[in-house]
Amino acid sequence: MTLSCFELGERMLAVEEARAAVLSLVAGPMPAEYLPLALANGRVLAENAVSPHNVPQCTNAAMDGIALAWPDEGVEKNDFQKSPETVRFRRMMEIHAGQAPTAPLAPGECAGITTGAPLPPGADTVIMREQLAEEESADGARWAIIDTPGRVKRGQNVRQAGEDIARGALALTAGTRLGAPELGLLASLGRAEVAVHRRPRVALFSTGDEVTAPGQPLPKAGIYDANRYSLMALAAEHGAEVLDLGILPDTPNAIADALGRAAAEADLVITSGGVSVGDADHTRAALAAQGELGFWKIAMRPGRPLACGRLGPRGVPFLGLPGNPVAAMVTFLQFAAPLLASLQGRVTVETPQLVAVAEHALKSRTGRVDYLRGIYRSDADGRLWVAGTGAQGSGILSSMVQANCLIEIAAHRVSVAAGEAVTIQPLFRYP
Repeated sequence: MTLSCFELGERMLAVEEARAAVLSLVAGPMPAEYLPLALANGRVLAENAVSPHNVPQCTNAAMDGIALAWPDEGVEKNDFQKSPETVRFRRMMEIHAGQAPTAPLAPGECAGITTGAPLPPGADTVIMREQLAEEESADGARWAIIDTPGRVKRGQNVRQAGEDIARGALALTAGTRLGAPELGLLASLGRAEVAVHRRPRVALFSTGDEVTAPGQPLPKAGIYDANRYSLMALAAEHGAEVLDLGILPDTPNAIADALGRAAAEADLVITSGGVSVGDADHTRAALAAQGELGFWKIAMRPGRPLACGRLGPRGVPFLGLPGNPVAAMVTFLQFAAPLLASLQGRVTVETPQLVAVAEHALKSRTGRVDYLRGIYRSDADGRLWVAGTGAQGSGILSSMVQANCLIEIAAHRVSVAAGEAVTIQPLFRYP
């Protein structure tokens, strides 16, 4: 049984245990809304999509050429293919895409046909134009000549009705994220709009008197607010609608006001910095006054301190991420990203993983999961290799810029030697 974040106490948690507790903060996905298909890119399907018709609707040609009926069963098997001479079919009609055939074909007859056009009754094979020659007899009859019958196979170049999706078949399951292939498939079913889960609204703010907004003069003891921009981008990339609450000073009233507003407007509240054991008491008190709050120690690096809980009368989930930039991004990917996937009704909320071979030794420590920033590549044989990006400090944001993956070193491993296999989490970047 998964324990909630309020039942885990102050012990050190494994990453999997902490992730399960985060997911327990929500009872189910956001409600559904209907959107035009053109606006549904990136959204998550809220209901199964069942095909109302065959896709394709008619058996049709996959090539330009001629459609014909394969010689009937009275012809000795393979005679057609083994014929040393050319084979002739009388061209009776022309069928274009979007046109219904007007008549069936008799033996020895064929129809000119274009790609996508329905086959006439009785036809089951299409010979492409490149395998044909044409001839016109004195009486005006047109003939298609197959000069290489040995290369012809029954049923070639034909797309069967319903071969993609049959009428009444399940085309897409609820929980599928809609991208280019899925939207095209829904359009092929004739869907003009689709039921998707509403985007979760995520309220984000940074805390700390030392944090300065970009574009403002930087005090001698100040730092620019990098976290909020990284986290807003991550939230948007994972399907959220972002509510930016800015930078909050270290005062109880400012934090309490922001949390109250966030609990009223958002479906998830995320902060970075200022929420861990040992921080100012008024920060913790302001958070606890808005609902229930659990403080965690997680056996991972970077990102060991993380707070989670619920805020306001609606019990809005809250995540307090670490203040170091890399730690904030890594903990978002491990905990906030699966939570956002769950809020959107995604079928799969697990972080995608691959296995690669370490190009050099990687340092770690037993008892915790290390997430190093890495660069993976494939060699000529398709084998994946991975190397670290260099210095791995939790404040070195450039290590995330260089990385295309996180190298996940399991808690039981002291280190990873060059040539050993290791798990990686690809970081999917938009072009």
